[in-house]
Amino acid sequence: MKRTRKIVLSLLLVLLAFAPLSLAAETKKPLRVGMEVNYAPFNFSEVTDANGGVLVSNSPGEYANGYDVQIAKKIADELGRELEIYKIDWDGLIPALTSGKIDAIIAGMSPTDERKLQIDFTDSYYTGRLGVVVRKDSEYANAESIDDFEGAKLTAQLGTFHYELIDQMKGVKKQQALDSFPTMITATNAGTINGYTSEEAGAISAINSNPNLTFISFEEGKGFEVDDSFTAVSVGIKKNSPLTAEIDGILANISREEQDEIMNQMVLMSEDENVTEDMSFFAEMGSIWSKYYPLFLRGIVNTLFIAILSTILGFLLGLLVAIIRKSVVSKSKNPIGYTLHRIVNFILSAYVEIFRGTPMMVQAVIIFYGLKQYFDIDLSTMFAAILIVSINTGAYLSEVVRGGINSIDNGQFEACKALGMTHWQTMKNVIIPQAVRNILPSLGNEFVINIKDTSVLNVISVTELFFMSKSVAGSTYQYFPTYLITAIIYFILTFVTTRILLVLERRMYNRDFVQESSTGARNVNTIS
Repeated sequence: MKRTRKIVLSLLLVLLAFAPLSLAAETKKPLRVGMEVNYAPFNFSEVTDANGGVLVSNSPGEYANGYDVQIAKKIADELGRELEIYKIDWDGLIPALTSGKIDAIIAGMSPTDERKLQIDFTDSYYTGRLGVVVRKDSEYANAESIDDFEGAKLTAQLGTFHYELIDQMKGVKKQQALDSFPTMITATNAGTINGYTSEEAGAISAINSNPNLTFISFEEGKGFEVDDSFTAVSVGIKKNSPLTAEIDGILANISREEQDEIMNQMVLMSEDENVTEDMSFFAEMGSIWSKYYPLFLRGIVNTLFIAILSTILGFLLGLLVAIIRKSVVSKSKNPIGYTLHRIVNFILSAYVEIFRGTPMMVQAVIIFYGLKQYFDIDLSTMFAAILIVSINTGAYLSEVVRGGINSIDNGQFEACKALGMTHWQTMKNVIIPQAVRNILPSLGNEFVINIKDTSVLNVISVTELFFMSKSVAGSTYQYFPTYLITAIIYFILTFVTTRILLVLERRMYNRDFVQESSTGARNVNTIS
């Protein structure tokens, strides 16, 4: 036994000696990188990994590719960490980084002074040329200087330094900043604006898909006066992270020639994937659908899942809130219970007013990013989506249920009380069944609203239909055809849903009518 113990002890010591090394290798965290996945050629969406794309972690079945992705792959390989790509809306990238949901932003982001106050930046991994995108038939198409745009209506992407550059252009009518490049392309094509400021690589991809557009670059001394740090593109890292120095060392080994080669490959790849110039409008729609239908279908499934589950949970929550608020506790008979009921009633009233009085998009940002940043509660995007829509729906439906309860004659409450039934028994057996039947149209309407309102969840990167559509639009730069497809899908979903609800409603009322008629007939027979 002693010899056996010594052998076992020796083996344990050997294992413990090597354990730190093996555990370190096995538990090395992946490199979580955030990007929009809708800004070709820097980052765009694909349906396969055939071209070297990387699976999007928060959007199963979708692959990210582009210049940012290729740089991210090089960084992850050098760090010896597995690369994970997270598709995040532009406005959510910095909150996602500061809250710890991602480790780095590699999304064509420039290290502006405002952003440096929130996060750190590495050295640049690409430097672009700035110019203006206009229509070829525009009166500004032959401009040679930024001073040749007097009277032009120009804009840029919201949250970028491109928007501030417009202030350097004399006589320009600066328009409201728009949320994305596809939006600006559509506005330029439609003529609502004359153009927008852009970086050259992104402009080339836009022109490849929209041959009626052109990119105007400027010679030395005739263009924008801008610090080199603004034209540079860097990796965003959390404040005081050692990852900044590590990535700087890796980027130093990527030459300018290699950067240009990668960018040219990504520009050509995005050009090959775009619809061709000679296609009709409906042919463009067909081409987009045939290529990206898996993303649309996945968005449909996620949208319906969130809407159905959240409406059910929201109804149960609203029902509970309405019942509690409707209950009455006697102050003289139960003073403690009366006080507790008043407190609970106040809390529930505050809940209803707050969630009905604030936009769901704001609630989503506060709950999803705020819980992680201040309480270290890390919610998955799908769980957060269901939670947010459910509590928002519950606030609205609590008032709908309350209205349904108030529609029941008070005599029924008095009759139940006379029979010795408690408040809960009265609600469960008598009032609620009638109230639910009365509010069924409102419940169906709330479900239809939830199908559409899931679109606001793109702010926390929930891969519902609208967010998937943004990826397709940003990857193809075919904004109008893509969103027309999306509009048709939403219409079909809501149209079918309303028709199903109408059928259920008719059947319920017809069944109740038959039951009431048969009951009345039996009563007549009994009397006779």
